[in-house]
Amino acid sequence: MAQRTKKEKIQLTAELANALGESDVLYLTDFTGLGVKEITELRRRFREAGNRFIVVKNRLALRALEQLDLPDLTEYLRGPTGFIFGSDDPVGPAKMLREFAKENEDRPALKVGVVKRRVVLADEVMRLAELPPRGVLLAGIAGSLTAPVAGIVGVLDGLLRDIASIVEEVAKRRESNQ
Repeated sequence: MAQRTKKEKIQLTAELANALGESDVLYLTDFTGLGVKEITELRRRFREAGNRFIVVKNRLALRALEQLDLPDLTEYLRGPTGFIFGSDDPVGPAKMLREFAKENEDRPALKVGVVKRRVVLADEVMRLAELPPRGVLLAGIAGSLTAPVAGIVGVLDGLLRDIASIVEEVAKRRESNQ
């Protein structure tokens, strides 16, 4: 592999800092033991889900992180490090990582996560991976919120039917009395 020029390194650091700054979800992994084929597959899966998996030198990552208001991740930037960038849903990428690792002898191994600029330890991320996806959670919450309203609507509908029946009965009696 050819050495990068200083200009290329500066540009790569700036691009990485930009990606780190824009990402609400960041997971650092150790991809030791994965071959090119597996890493390519991992990248493809993340890309299809709207996330990214990249590998950069730790030194460049440290330089990029220095430019941002993110927690200090220096202790996790040792050895081979792959970065997973996610959108606003920390559960999806965590699930994908867990599933891929199950298929590949627990590789890549999660080092640490950063969600909304807060460090999330590996075991916490794996607990996130057990949650249903964000859309399912939001649908459940919406269902919980609308259930009482639907109950009230049902009760009111029943009352209106009862009132209509009473009015109809009163009208029939008046007709029969006349």
